[in-house]
Amino acid sequence: FEWAWQHPNSSRRLLAPPTRRPREQPISFALRLLPRLLRAPPWSRLPLKIRWLRPPRPALELAPPTHMVEEEGAGLPRLKRKKGRSQDLEVEDCGCGLCGEAQATPLLRCPRPHCDMAAHPPCLARLFLAPEPQQLLPVGGACPR
Repeated sequence: FEWAWQHPNSSRRLLAPPTRRPREQPISFALRLLPRLLRAPPWSRLPLKIRWLRPPRPALELAPPTHMVEEEGAGLPRLKRKKGRSQDLEVEDCGCGLCGEAQATPLLRCPRPHCDMAAHPPCLARLFLAPEPQQLLPVGGACPR
């Protein structure tokens, strides 16, 4: 991504890269190019975060894909979350909510507060990619429960 962003005319990812306008600053050109790159494969399906370090957020000609999150500020340091044993045992005892097997792969839990759905990432990927069989990464999906 970095290389394609710095060399848009040499990259094969952009079919018609924009040209730099006369007297356009390099950062302005890079910001004009950014949403085009984010909408191009292979980056268009990745769950990327765009973090603007200094407000105000610049206005982009095109919006990034809807599943990409935009944030402002330097961000808070990530704190390590302690897992309780009861939470791990509850998920492990149930197994995958889609295939029913308990494998070594960690289970993903539904983010809704009272839903106890847990499934293997590959099982969820197969379910979410059923309408798009040519893709490798799902952009999103609904909880099967």
